[in-house]
Formats: sequence, C-alpha cells, structure tokens
Amino acid sequence: MIATNDPAPGEGALAELTAGPASGVPAGPSPGTPAGPSSGLSAARPQLIRALNEQLLLEHIRASGPCSRADLARISGLSKPTVSLALANIERAGLVRLAGQRTGVPGRSALLYEIRPEAGFVLGLDIGLKYLRGAVADLAGAVRARMSRPVTAAGLADRVAELVLLADDLCAAAGITRQDVTKTVVGSPGIYDPQRNVMALTGGLPEWDRPEALAGLREAFGAALAIENDVDAAALAERAHGHGRDVDDFAFVHVGTGIGMGVVLGGRLHRGVHGVAGEIAFMPIGDWDADPEEARRRGALESAAGADGVVRAARRAGMPASQSAPLSAQAVFEAAARGDANAAAVVAREARLVASAICCVITVVDPSLVVLGGGIGRAPGFALAVTEELRAMAPVLPEVRVSALGTDVVVDGCLAEGASLAWGQLTSGLQ
Repeated sequence: MIATNDPAPGEGALAELTAGPASGVPAGPSPGTPAGPSSGLSAARPQLIRALNEQLLLEHIRASGPCSRADLARISGLSKPTVSLALANIERAGLVRLAGQRTGVPGRSALLYEIRPEAGFVLGLDIGLKYLRGAVADLAGAVRARMSRPVTAAGLADRVAELVLLADDLCAAAGITRQDVTKTVVGSPGIYDPQRNVMALTGGLPEWDRPEALAGLREAFGAALAIENDVDAAALAERAHGHGRDVDDFAFVHVGTGIGMGVVLGGRLHRGVHGVAGEIAFMPIGDWDADPEEARRRGALESAAGADGVVRAARRAGMPASQSAPLSAQAVFEAAARGDANAAAVVAREARLVASAICCVITVVDPSLVVLGGGIGRAPGFALAVTEELRAMAPVLPEVRVSALGTDVVVDGCLAEGASLAWGQLTSGLQ
C-alpha cells in the first residue's frame, strides 16, 4: 500500500491520562517515583491529552451511533466536564453535530451527538480485469453512490482514464466533486514496490506494472490517493461487514481469475515486511511445467488453479467447448453439477489444489476461520469439497465459509480502509 496505514484514532492510545474520574489533568508520579530529568519521563502536553480524549470520543460515536454526554462518560471512563470540553471542540471542528434529544426516559432529556456525515468523503475503487467498480461514502458510513461498468480499454492509458471517469461519475452522483474527497483508496492486483515506484506482482492485469499506471492515478487523485491490494481490501470488508466481524484470526481466500489471500491476525490485517503476506498465488503448488512462463509471471498455484488453469485442465480431460460459447471455468463447474464425470474430476482437482494451499496457511498461522471468495471460491458446493480435502490433509480443521459480500467486496474494503485513513487525517489536527 502506498499510504501509511496508521492506527485508527484512539486505537492503541490511552483512554484518558487523568488522576481520577473527575480530573482533567495528568496523574502525578506515584510515591517513590523519581521526579525530574533523572526519571527519563516527562509530562504529557495538555494539547496531546485533549487530542487523545477527542479522538477517543469520536471513535465511540462512530462505533455506537448517536450518544449523549452521559453515554460517552460511561463508555469512555472520562469525566463529564472532560467529555463536555472535548465534544465542544470536535463540534467546532465540524466532526460531530447534534442529532436530537433522547425522550421517553426518566429525568431530563439528553442531547445526542452523531458524526457529521459531510465532515469528509471516501472514494473506493476496484480495478478488475473485466470490470471497474466503485462507491462513495460519507464519514458516517452511508454509501452515497455505487456503480460498476465493464472494462473497454485496450491499453494502460485508457484503463486509467476509464477509472478516473468512473470516479467523476460517482462523485457527481453523490453531489460532490473529486476535490471534496478526503481519501481515495484503489483496490488493485499486486503490491507497491517502493524501490522501483511501481506496482508489482500484478498477475493478469495487462501493463499494470508499468510506471505510467501509478503516475496516472497520482495525477488524478493527488495526495488523497492510497493503493490497497485487492484481496487485502476484501479481507478488510469481511472484517467490517462479513463473517470476520467476530473473529480475530481468519484468512480470506479469493479464487477466481486470480488467486490471493488476506490474513487478519489479532483483529488487524497482516501485510508482512514487504507487503506480500497472502500472495499464495506463488506457492509452488500445481504443475509448474505446464506453462513455466505463466507460472513465473502469475505464480505456480494461480497458473494451475486460477480460472485459466481450470479451463486447461478441462481441455486435457477432453471437455469440448460448446458451439455457442468458449469453454470457461463457470461452464466446467456447471457441467460437474449436471453429473459430467470429466468436469467433476476437474472440480475435484481444483478443490484439492486450493485445500493444499489452505493447509499450508493452517500450519503457519492457524486461523479459526477461512472465508472463500471469488467466482470459483463462491461456486455452489466448492467450499464443502475444499473442507473434505482439508479434513484428509490438515492437522486441524478451521471453519470454512463462503463470503456473502458479493462482487462489491473489494470496494467495500476500500471504503472501510479509506474511512480509517480519513479519520486519522482529520483528527491529526485536533491539537
């Protein structure tokens, strides 16, 4: 990813640096603690304490919806005067607004505060081989516009232009301009290579590893741009909206035209030192000799078990193309469902290859859940076939489920990542 993914506001930070619930100042040193320079410690600046408190309240309002001062004091552990001061500051900054009053309960009605949706906007875009998809959301999480369209571009420049046109159409539908967007996150195959300043390991996306790809995106989106691996974005969506909501350790495995994985450990996306964590396409699984050049370019597993590999296996098994349509992975799976023995053998081989990759993942990170996505991963009965293969080969058997998030999963992950980055940007000025 190009942009640094800092922790979300309040994440990993102290809730409040106070001496007690009714205090708004830092606690002093405990008895016996040396004071002054010899301790190696210094008091936190009041501005920093205020900023941390304000970020904390924003996170609670984002997570819980409209909250009163009393709600926020109870949830955060901050004193009521501290809550009132912090709310006044973030309201002046345009990040929250009054949402009405709570009625129907004993006592005085309480004012409710909510995130101000227009505080910022997030644009999420998904660059696929055949389709471009995108959405615009406000900082309250409401999606203002969503679109998809087939790729018609023949070359790199046209592909970038199509993506920018989609972005402009989304913004127009949302009633904003591209300049109003706080953060744009593009879900893309591959990873960012800072040494060469290009995207690398881009699989079957033509020319996307050329410098002109990033140059075109940066020219269009400027400093608001961040690039996220598409399967990592799908894992983020699964964490935010899908089966991964209540699971701290899971793997999202995409099997379709390409193959990839996003790994969430301890509730956070794991990228690795070089950003290649989850690039299971390059596992040395499958028939390397079938097409060595493609295996080197796309990875041995993707060459064998991606959609093109399924078609090659079907041809070797003697499956003919129909007169009306060329042979495809979807056609192979449909034939297997109808009882075609050759197609069933190809599907069984595919399940064994994918299970072999997942078995390797199990032995390294031991996730409690594996979510299958992509056109092949979500095919009827495929998850069960993979589970049965895992049962025979893996030391333990995690739960295997099919993603229910559909074709917009990458876009939704980009929106989730963009919201986190946007809030970090907006709250960095709360000093």
